[in-house]
Amino acid sequence: MPLTPAPRPRPDAGPRAGRFRLRPGLRPGLRLRIRPRLRRPSLVALLGASCLGGLLLAPTAGASADGGADGRGERALQRQLEELVATPGGPPGVIVVLQRDGSPRVLRAGVADLESGRPIELTDHTRIGSTAKAFSGAVALRLVQQGELSLDSTIGDTLPRLPQAWWPVTLRQLLNHTSGLPDYSEDQEFLDLLLADPRRAFDPRRLLDFVADQELRFPAGSRYQYSNSDNIAVALMAEAATHKTYEDLLRRIVYRPLGLTDTSLPLGYEMPEPYMHGYAVAPPAPPEDVSEALSASGVWASGGIISTPRDMTRFIRGYAAGELTSREILHEQRRWIRGASEPAGPGRNRAGLAIFRYDTRCGVVLGHTGNFPGYTQLIAATPDGRRSLTFSLTTQVNARLTPDLVERLRTIEENAVCALLGPRRG
Repeated sequence: MPLTPAPRPRPDAGPRAGRFRLRPGLRPGLRLRIRPRLRRPSLVALLGASCLGGLLLAPTAGASADGGADGRGERALQRQLEELVATPGGPPGVIVVLQRDGSPRVLRAGVADLESGRPIELTDHTRIGSTAKAFSGAVALRLVQQGELSLDSTIGDTLPRLPQAWWPVTLRQLLNHTSGLPDYSEDQEFLDLLLADPRRAFDPRRLLDFVADQELRFPAGSRYQYSNSDNIAVALMAEAATHKTYEDLLRRIVYRPLGLTDTSLPLGYEMPEPYMHGYAVAPPAPPEDVSEALSASGVWASGGIISTPRDMTRFIRGYAAGELTSREILHEQRRWIRGASEPAGPGRNRAGLAIFRYDTRCGVVLGHTGNFPGYTQLIAATPDGRRSLTFSLTTQVNARLTPDLVERLRTIEENAVCALLGPRRG
């Protein structure tokens, strides 16, 4: 998709200078080739509500269930994963981790890297997309338990530099996406800057400046609307309350207590080794590796975390069970309202405080989804944390890019929940 650059900004120009304009008549969604020839839909999806994107692959010899999956549910799920990988536009690789009380069962299809052909491992790094919002929720709820924040703390109380029109918004409303904050990732000037340089290093603590001239989209608390701005504000409130960086809070409050040894929040574009390569898949073009095409600084607390299937499993088991907070705060977290994660998870979706409830035909799990160019994630666990599911794809799937594939994926995810829980009784 061709771009027409505006005149270069002056050296003293502000952060909104240097816009790039689309040529008249071009629509968002047309293909754009940017480093390394990243396609336009992948970038659009990153900057839209989902957070931050072909080749027909046959099932690979490495597609297997570790330890020999027993039970018809796991065997059927394995076949569905192989069929998903073989679908035009499907992911080059997928890994599913089912854990009950004991050791995890690992099902996988496809590969971690199309060049080497190696299978995805539990210790392969991946961009977790909006599942990072659950991490910011974990930090915030722990600080509420410690008395350093309250669910009724407002933007005006903690972040008075932000627009006065936003001051009434509470931490609770940020965590359940009823704040009404305008979404910075949909701002045209933010998009223009990222299109001009996908690896641009943003100041993550100034991301909300892109929409600081906008009013709330609706009265705070009046309705649900998923917004990447919400979790940026959550992280900023946590920093303001503790005088510690968000990255330090993640290490102290989340990583160490839950034993997450391979999880981090970088600001650059590099992926730590080993990693599952993420691909933009749009047949008939061949898949293109977009693992390191974008800087994580543009999503930060809303979607920039890198983790592994092993660490994500540890996280969701502890987070869903409330290991990082109190029973009272857990009760507040589970006040469900109408709202779906992005992309939607399996079954019926309802929103809590930085967690979603997925009511499936086989039972209830709590968790979060996420996607980022090259990656799609689901993490979920039973409310007691004793059974968990981690589902990672090496391409981006969401309603904006691939609506048909989203519905197929949701069906497979629900089948994975049933393989985890067994059929509902009674």
